[in-house]
Amino acid sequence: QLPLVESGGGLVQPGGSLRLSCAASGFTLSYYAIGWFRQAPGKEREGVLCISTGGEITYSADSVKGRFTIFRDKAKNTVYLQMNSLKPEDTAVYYCAAEGRLYCSGSPMYDSWGQGTQVTVSS
Repeated sequence: QLPLVESGGGLVQPGGSLRLSCAASGFTLSYYAIGWFRQAPGKEREGVLCISTGGEITYSADSVKGRFTIFRDKAKNTVYLQMNSLKPEDTAVYYCAAEGRLYCSGSPMYDSWGQGTQVTVSS
């Protein structure tokens, strides 16, 4: 298990921005490909995007291309999800998870999720 803690969610108006954080304790995030996932009300959890250990970004959701990006702060052992031009359809609980030791796989390594962080896009 690789416990991660998500934070940074909130209520934002359409067109606004949020930055979510994915933090780890007890292990080094930079040794793993880290992905962000989201689950909207009444829908299954879906992958959003992922960053490999080498910094390559893989998008699982075409709807976020050009609006979302992901990056690491190795000093803080944290991965961030920067979300711009937010839309109401981005409303969901957002989760992060390790996808692999090096490369993104599109799926979490373990079927274990944190509490996530709620993002609500509404006027």
